[in-house]
Amino acid sequence: MVIDGELEVASADGSRTTGGRGLLVEFAPAERHEIVARSDSRILLLLTPWPGKGHPGAMTMREKLYVRRRAAKEAR
Repeated sequence: MVIDGELEVASADGSRTTGGRGLLVEFAPAERHEIVARSDSRILLLLTPWPGKGHPGAMTMREKLYVRRRAAKEAR
């Protein structure tokens, strides 16, 4: 979502959208896109689902323990 400024958003299929404050754009998972600021801009970026697969917040306690042990071995 554009908080301030103006952006141009291009998708892989060649469609383009330009917008300012209040523009909300949603992308499908793994959808290729490009965002270019046409002026000084601020955006709000939401990443969902959160936490994603592999993120420590999505791991069980057992998985976290395994990752910590593996990291400790590699550090040696």
